[in-house]
Amino acid sequence: MKIKSVEALGLFGKTPKGGWSNEINPDDSIHALVVVHTDDGHIGIGSVFTDARLVDAALAVLRPLLIGESAIEPMRVSEKLHQNTFWMGHGGSITHTISGIDIALWDLFGQATGQPIGRLLGGTYRTKVKAYASILMEMPELMRERTAHFRAEGFRAIKIGWGPFGRRESRKLDEEIVRAAREGAGDDCLLMVDAGASDAFWPNGLNWAVNTAQMLRDYDVHWFEEALRPDAVDDFRSLRERSPVPIATGECITRRQNFLPWFEKRALDIVQPDVTKVGGISEQIQIARMANAFGIRYIGHGWNTAVGLAADLQIAAAIPTADLVEYIGGSPYIDEITEGGWSLDADGMLAIPDGPGLGISLNRDALREVTRNSDRVLGG
Repeated sequence: MKIKSVEALGLFGKTPKGGWSNEINPDDSIHALVVVHTDDGHIGIGSVFTDARLVDAALAVLRPLLIGESAIEPMRVSEKLHQNTFWMGHGGSITHTISGIDIALWDLFGQATGQPIGRLLGGTYRTKVKAYASILMEMPELMRERTAHFRAEGFRAIKIGWGPFGRRESRKLDEEIVRAAREGAGDDCLLMVDAGASDAFWPNGLNWAVNTAQMLRDYDVHWFEEALRPDAVDDFRSLRERSPVPIATGECITRRQNFLPWFEKRALDIVQPDVTKVGGISEQIQIARMANAFGIRYIGHGWNTAVGLAADLQIAAAIPTADLVEYIGGSPYIDEITEGGWSLDADGMLAIPDGPGLGISLNRDALREVTRNSDRVLGG
């Protein structure tokens, strides 16, 4: 089974808000699917958390290294791509695009063997995992309504992030938002807080993060995410030493080598690599296992698409301690583009697909609404 072609499908028209200072619009591209065709007619699908224009440009660079390669050796082929493009930028759009290619190759490997990816990664520890609704922060009244809504939808874990939190120079407002979220979610629901300090011109530093962590303890917050700028490893170490709640980060870090200093310095309690940016499933599984060796909890970051969610679920199946998966609340790119969609059981658990590869099928009609060339790229 050889690689015949590889193309990108940018997603447009229904892009959900991101909570960023420079807010995105529905027609902005921040996600793309990667489609790999083989010479025997199989199709593998991946996902990239990057502007589709950058994915197209990266594919133009990567395509000569891919065409004719084995479609069922994802780790080797992805490492070939990394090794031959290192000098072009370690961790930028090239790496992000390799992530989508790698996910697609794992999808093909699963199809060729008739096995779900989780089993190919060494074995499955679970058939379902608790999904947490990942939603943006709002002003208190709306925040209470939003968390109550997702609690009523069946989620037993909710993360609130970005929005006005930490951006209004008002500790009182920050606490009011968290209090409202806890009231809406209820005491029996896990509640996580994501400051979103990878936003442009994040205004706060270590002292703010330490003081905020103290406040979050009063609301039984399960973890405090991205409380500091993404590169501030020493400040994260200090925060972790002083925080009464677990500290989480990692969505902006790519490649397994770059996570090692964070583990060695004990700068986090929970590591959150993003499979659609970090280098794909091949990198994510190695990071998760390395974290386990250091006694650090792994929970993947998942602000992406249904394809990215499917990859997160397969990895969660293969990691013994991966007990949560991120689910964007209200994103059409999660809810609409796969056949059958997703549903929670009575305990807020999401079933891990057990079909070959990623175990999902794309909804062609839904894709036509959010892409510009899906029929040509997907064929059939």
